[in-house]
Amino acid sequence: MAETTGEGAAMESGRLHLLTMPKWGLAMTEGTLTAWLAEPEAEVTEGQPLAEIETAKIANVVESPGAGVFHPLVEVGQVVPVGGVLGIIAPPGTDRAVIEAFAAERAAVPAEPAAAAEPESGTVHTPAGPLAYRREGGGAGLPAVLLHGFGGDGENFLFLLEPLAADRPLYVLDLPGHGASTKALARGDLDELALLLEAALEGLELSRFHLLGHSLGGALALALAERQKARVASLALIAPFGAGPAVPADYLEAFLAASRRREMKTVLGRLLADPEAVSTSMVESVLKALRVDGAREALGRIAEATLKAPDPRLAALFAAPHAPALVLWGAEDRLLPPPESLPAGVVFERIAASGHMPHLEAPQKIAPLLARHFAAHDG
Repeated sequence: MAETTGEGAAMESGRLHLLTMPKWGLAMTEGTLTAWLAEPEAEVTEGQPLAEIETAKIANVVESPGAGVFHPLVEVGQVVPVGGVLGIIAPPGTDRAVIEAFAAERAAVPAEPAAAAEPESGTVHTPAGPLAYRREGGGAGLPAVLLHGFGGDGENFLFLLEPLAADRPLYVLDLPGHGASTKALARGDLDELALLLEAALEGLELSRFHLLGHSLGGALALALAERQKARVASLALIAPFGAGPAVPADYLEAFLAASRRREMKTVLGRLLADPEAVSTSMVESVLKALRVDGAREALGRIAEATLKAPDPRLAALFAAPHAPALVLWGAEDRLLPPPESLPAGVVFERIAASGHMPHLEAPQKIAPLLARHFAAHDG
């Protein structure tokens, strides 16, 4: 379960602290309060988990912005806009009228509006058909290309887009066989996938860029860095496939066979440190993607040709990556456990209380690490 105070979650007047709906990702405009994690009028400490929020991707936890007595102001099940008031933490003995006046004053302030413009999105041509992408942000930093993992899509990086897009353009791709990209794969092996991504990068006309890859996307980032040595400024790898054993066959088989919500929730629960953090929206999104014509077949080819037995070249590429590399790994990853040791020169960060998806479970922890890594290698 991710824990974060979120943007603007802590506001203070004297010693009163305001708990508000955070903003996780550029596209987030609201969240649903699914549980209070403290009793009304209980004494709480700063950083204590107080509220469970469900978004389109995952359930996250909002922490207390200060110490005091907790006063919830909304009911479980209520949908609250970003910036909306959830509760107040006040010193013991604070008069109820003071609390109500503070809450009313803050509620009169309009909640943060949605982004004024939608990100650029489109497709680029490859020999197998179109690959979908979206472009976020701007700034003087080199562009970063984001490659998601097996069975996902570019939306898996939702919670990283806002912090990373502040300094540089981001190009978020749907991998071949995934999302809105082509399902016309001949083999689904490492070489075919890398070739199609190379064509997409050519179509985007990126002369130099960083690569951020998760799991299967991490393996493809390693392969692309070898094939595009002069263009890849750095690698950021989140639990990269190929650095250790194969993806468990029973996981792949269960994922591809799942057609009901309960089945898919159980499968996706293996990706997270807390299986209960899998949201209903996340389950529905994955099932919807699998119902697209050709999706299960394309993913089945990738599973057979790439994931059930790692290409031996990947271990060699991980041992000596062709660009400065940062590796992030959830300490509780049960799908691809962190390796015992890493190559010399690779910067490694183990992310506590996270499984295979730290970019969904702990984005507030890894976003600063990624931003500093990219900035250090922009030259």
